[in-house]
Amino acid sequence: MSNLYSDFAEIFRRNADRVLIASERGNFTGGQIDAAVAAYAGALLEAGAVPGERVAVQVEKSVDNVFLYLACLRLGAVYLPLNLAYQPAELAYFIGDALPRLLIADPARRSDLQAIVAKSPGTQLLTLGAEGTGDLAERAALATPAHSIVDRADDDLAAICYTSGTTGRSKGAMITHGNLASNACALVSLWGFGASDVLLHALPLFHIHGLFVALHCAFLSGAKTLLLNRFAPAEVIAGLGEATVMMGVPTFYTRLLVEPAFDAGCCGSIRLFISGSAPLLADTFQEFEQRTGHRILERYGMTETGMISSNPLTGQRRPATVGLPLPGVGVRIVDGDGEAVARDAVGMVEVRGANVFKGYWNMPEKTAAEFRRDGFFMTGDLGTIDGDGYLRIVGRAKDLVITGGLNVYPKEIEDAIDALPGVAESAVFGVPHPDFGEAVAAAVTLRPGIAVDGQALLTALRPQLAAFKLPKRIYVVDELPRNAMSKVQKAVLRDRYRDAFRISGL
Repeated sequence: MSNLYSDFAEIFRRNADRVLIASERGNFTGGQIDAAVAAYAGALLEAGAVPGERVAVQVEKSVDNVFLYLACLRLGAVYLPLNLAYQPAELAYFIGDALPRLLIADPARRSDLQAIVAKSPGTQLLTLGAEGTGDLAERAALATPAHSIVDRADDDLAAICYTSGTTGRSKGAMITHGNLASNACALVSLWGFGASDVLLHALPLFHIHGLFVALHCAFLSGAKTLLLNRFAPAEVIAGLGEATVMMGVPTFYTRLLVEPAFDAGCCGSIRLFISGSAPLLADTFQEFEQRTGHRILERYGMTETGMISSNPLTGQRRPATVGLPLPGVGVRIVDGDGEAVARDAVGMVEVRGANVFKGYWNMPEKTAAEFRRDGFFMTGDLGTIDGDGYLRIVGRAKDLVITGGLNVYPKEIEDAIDALPGVAESAVFGVPHPDFGEAVAAAVTLRPGIAVDGQALLTALRPQLAAFKLPKRIYVVDELPRNAMSKVQKAVLRDRYRDAFRISGL
């Protein structure tokens, strides 16, 4: 049987009387988890969620959200997580594209979503609240539990996860049971997960980091999960006293570092801090080590592939790199023609393995365009691989700035700016320029108590960079625009400043 839930169910049954999830709504043993999943599966089945049917979910993070996801796996239904920030107009696109049998939403959003569901006759709207309320929870309490686990093949869909769509229409990445299982097994081994671990989980559940990477490692190893409904520094610091592993985005770690109460004493039981979903600044890596004695393990992945590479559990964790390819995952760096580049040379990152998704939902032409004939998926990221095999991501191909016919890689410029005194973080991007085609520009945030303008930063930067790499403008801003997973949205910056040079007449 290739249904991923069958692997989890075996762990739950072996730990029938042991608490595996500690949540704000109570503690749940392995046996209670399996029973709750069967109850939700029964309710979903009665509502028409048969194998292959999509179940779209936009609910608050909770232990019932976890049960709902696992119930979809159990039934062979296709789970479709949706960002809580999506507004009705955005949801209308996802519903119209995926045509789910069910849309599960927060009870407070029912009235806003009824009009959307009315335009999708095959979709039924049900609700689920963070406290275990809503009509889906009520149905689960009355339904006949679905104890059977539906057999699935490795290439059967387990989930559809939509990309952010910052450069156009959002694409639904089709993720299979085999994709998820291969990635989970590799990570459990690579990161040394075991039944004695306690995972501190403060990530959202609408993204692969919190939904797949974190939960699957815990469920597959029998580790206990401390499920926080949100990231709050005080709650995280309290949870660290019991936890052995924490997964987070860089923003989690920077926010912990500004807390006076956060120090090495908080981390006495922790064996591993993991960071992903956005680049971790070298300064954050170093400051975190100085404060706690722990070197954060940075890894690299994306919606379409799950995890691709990771710094080692035992061995050198190199700041500003995302480590070595996972076992069974092929990674190469190529030029525009698909030819391998030299070691340390910048090129496009391509990946192949059992972790790579099946394709984009309802987009066969887009799917074909993103894969090489030999099966390698073109990630759209630019990177290098050094002589030791460590991968470094230098940016997105779409973020490459071509100014006066010369290539400028934003990460190189960002590293130089971030090293300037008083700079907290930077984002480098291209904007239209009447003479050079594109001009290099940068947005910068400053450390608390620092007052400096963009011109002063340019003056300090000038001796360190070739003239064509030097930003023509540096904008000092209060904060950089980010998506829900902490990634800087350079498309927003490009749009915000796209008329800067035209307006100035330069």
